[in-house]
Amino acid sequence: MKHSYVDLEIERALWRQGIERIVGVDEAGRGPLAGPVVAAAVIFPKEFFIRSVDDSKKCTSKQREELFTLIMEQAISVGVGVVDHEVIDRINILQATILAMRKSIENLNIQPEYVLIDGNSFKHETLKYQNIIGGDAKSFTIAAASIIAKVTRDRLMCELDIRFPQYGFARHKGYGTRQHIEAIRTYGLCEIHRRSFHPFSLQGKII
Repeated sequence: MKHSYVDLEIERALWRQGIERIVGVDEAGRGPLAGPVVAAAVIFPKEFFIRSVDDSKKCTSKQREELFTLIMEQAISVGVGVVDHEVIDRINILQATILAMRKSIENLNIQPEYVLIDGNSFKHETLKYQNIIGGDAKSFTIAAASIIAKVTRDRLMCELDIRFPQYGFARHKGYGTRQHIEAIRTYGLCEIHRRSFHPFSLQGKII
């Protein structure tokens, strides 16, 4: 059934099969020109639900920060995986995203029985998993993971803004905004820019 809000429908189907430790996984930072890709993995108690949790892209920054605290307080376990720009350039953003997701699961303090992942590319040799396109808008557990990943990455980019203030990372978080592209044209690439992907408008204009 298609719907435009997150719920426990997917999780409940698994609970009915006797699967209890369900982890939701999502990432933030596939599209930016700079900084890491970050994934989060979240396990909640059975039937736990926070009504205001939604796909992180639909929440304001203030809502995400408030929900981040709630999720961290109420989850059984939260794991985060971070893959930096150098690894992204070396293995490509898709493989770096999968690596960040795997790291987030490895950093949980309990072993999940089943993994729900936003997207269509995750693979795992030993864990049972389900790829769900648009999962962060369907599954409560994945949506919660999207919030943890987004807030964690935004905070990292704000820290990097202190080191590289001329680029405005605290505002655009490394995405290819007009302001960011103009800063690259003015200052060139800095240490945390991804060399393997740049918008067409910058080709031949960067160092």
